[in-house]
Amino acid sequence: MVEETTAELLKRRQELTDALADAPYDLILYLERAIVHFDLVYPDLAAGDAYRALLLTDEIRDENFEYHEEALKACQAYTINPCPGVLDHSSLIQDLGPVTNDGGEQAYNWLAKLASVRCFQILSSSLLRCGCLQSAMKFCERGLGVVPHNKELLQIKNDIEQAARKRLKLQPGDLVEVNNLPDRGIARREVYPWNTYEPDRFSEHSLSFLNQELAKFAPKCEVRVSELPVLLNGGSGAAANGTEAILTCKQLGIFAKEDIAPGEIVLDEYSVLTANNRHKESTCDSCGTELPPLAENSKAVSCPECYDTIFCDDFCYEQAQTQYHPAVCDKDVDSIAKDPDPQDIDQSLYLLLLARLLAMAEHQGLHPLEVSSVKYIWGDFVSPAQNSSSNPSQAIYPPSQWTLPFSFRYNIATPLHILEKMDINIYTTLSRHDIWVFNTAYAKFRGTASARKNPRDGRPDVAAVHPFWCLANHDCDPNVTWEWGGRMVLWARKTRVVGGKEGGIKKGEEVLNHYCDVDLPVQQRREWASGSLGGWCMCRRCREEAAEQATKKAESEKK
Repeated sequence: MVEETTAELLKRRQELTDALADAPYDLILYLERAIVHFDLVYPDLAAGDAYRALLLTDEIRDENFEYHEEALKACQAYTINPCPGVLDHSSLIQDLGPVTNDGGEQAYNWLAKLASVRCFQILSSSLLRCGCLQSAMKFCERGLGVVPHNKELLQIKNDIEQAARKRLKLQPGDLVEVNNLPDRGIARREVYPWNTYEPDRFSEHSLSFLNQELAKFAPKCEVRVSELPVLLNGGSGAAANGTEAILTCKQLGIFAKEDIAPGEIVLDEYSVLTANNRHKESTCDSCGTELPPLAENSKAVSCPECYDTIFCDDFCYEQAQTQYHPAVCDKDVDSIAKDPDPQDIDQSLYLLLLARLLAMAEHQGLHPLEVSSVKYIWGDFVSPAQNSSSNPSQAIYPPSQWTLPFSFRYNIATPLHILEKMDINIYTTLSRHDIWVFNTAYAKFRGTASARKNPRDGRPDVAAVHPFWCLANHDCDPNVTWEWGGRMVLWARKTRVVGGKEGGIKKGEEVLNHYCDVDLPVQQRREWASGSLGGWCMCRRCREEAAEQATKKAESEKK
């Protein structure tokens, strides 16, 4: 059989997506699109489709579920006609027993059971390809609980165990314990071929809008196109040491329109795209700052509909009501992802930022990627051609060029759970709440969100995205420093890090921010900042200091 080309698969994906808009409860369409996503080398998106299909099998079998009638109606034709191709696996049908075509309840249950096993096959195989071994094994074992002798599931289980032995460096006789398996995986970080929401960030229209908004926070600055050095993956090679010419790329940056004196405020930005992962913590729900003492004359304001939600003053309350809060007011979402285990702190904060973005989009009647707080942010995306160069069906490790942290819990299950808590139909709103939309938002957060540590235990517990603060590009000899306390404030440095030169910013100069501790040695700076930058820093200071270290090392080795 001749393999389908990428263009053919993308066309088929669009056809299935359009069909789901007309038949949102059709689990067969989800399974078919999952296969197409897998063939397109998007195993994370395949897992998302298979999971929605799995939820629909539950809707079919339980009349108490919310969408039971809709799911039944959608699969009615499949209980009478021959089994759909995506389910037509002779070995699987043999494992389950003969097809039931009476069109009654027994036929619905048989189809739902067959489809659920197909969901388990796709979920376990796809999550394995992303490196989420624990979730992959759990879905595989659920499938084997239904069809214990299914060859495909047994092979997938063997593949998961092989991957686990390599990643955990287990000895031949060691048992593979499912609860000890790693569950943090990797997915593609890119502007998907069908993503029509990513703007031309360098166009006159975009720059005009951004400068109009920036004037509210930084009247002495403007957004321009900046030329930056291309980051290196791991910093290997001579260019990392500054001994060769480096490649550059275009990004947006902030520039001074007039002289800014040392110590002068450069930017003072307010944002409601914030997150707090402590349950019942005394922080403003809107801006994330510490609440004032709740005394008789306190400025703090409680929401009249959900009294546990508190804002630091009338301004924050009004901003919340205008931008996001009605979408989550009294919807029982406050406890989700709060007080996480230490190893999940970062994932919980990114998830809660996504939850806030979804609430903002819902209240404002926008697609999540059209919300202005994220629309113009660049997510350190890699080209689709580079991302798809390695076929995951041929390997048990995700390709090295995949850089977006991914897990079933935080990228698929919990975001959908949050939407359900918000009384949003996860099937009829697929165009706004597809898994690729969540992934795109996560990619933008990963490179731009700032976090604040709780002074009591040092754990990060509040995060925020300030879209203009993050437009100020990183440099290890920055001309600004910053502080976040409800508002993100940039000040012009009084002295520069390198050479102790006088600070301030001259008209026409770029505002240079810092995303790591610039007092660290070059190697530690690069490692620390790589998570937010997407690679090793290639600023002039890093290149010169790395070159100096390389020279000293070479001279030492000659002795």
